[in-house]
Amino acid sequence: MADEDRPDREGHPVVSGVLALVGVALAIGLVLGGGALFAARVLNLSGGDTASDGGTPGSGETMYLPTPSPTEKDTGPKITLAPDPGDTSGGPSSTASQEPEDKISLTSDSSEVGSMDRIYLRGTYPGGEGAILQVQQWEGGAWGIFPVTASVSNETFTTYIQTSQQGKNRFRVVDTDSGEASNEIRVTIS
Repeated sequence: MADEDRPDREGHPVVSGVLALVGVALAIGLVLGGGALFAARVLNLSGGDTASDGGTPGSGETMYLPTPSPTEKDTGPKITLAPDPGDTSGGPSSTASQEPEDKISLTSDSSEVGSMDRIYLRGTYPGGEGAILQVQQWEGGAWGIFPVTASVSNETFTTYIQTSQQGKNRFRVVDTDSGEASNEIRVTIS
């Protein structure tokens, strides 16, 4: 009887070969797919949300938004100095009606700070909404550009500067479009 079964199996060698190839391909595909899945999990290359499948985020990319809290009101001294008496840019006008309404007013929180401490500059600029103000420092008998700017929003501005130039320093801000200058402030750097 063994001889009778043989012709049936040998009668369809192509089908047997195709089934064998499909079986081998399926086995290789499962092995390679399982290896790729394992490698993707190890290298966190799944492309999906790892937190949703019970894993932990591996890239450290998170967005943390702190709970808003009220800010403290500034209680420190505000210092505004009058323009330098030696300034020849013109004195105050004889009538108050000729005073421009869009005068820039500049103040500082401190009159003396240490080297490279922050010097906070604040002020108002009525009518200067959206203006860019360039900070300037008095150096060698002329106003030089200090590499800091501030933008005006709601007619106010704020910024800070840092310098290591010891001694008395003079600063002001100038509207980059109109050339309008603020009063100067003096800060001693120790």
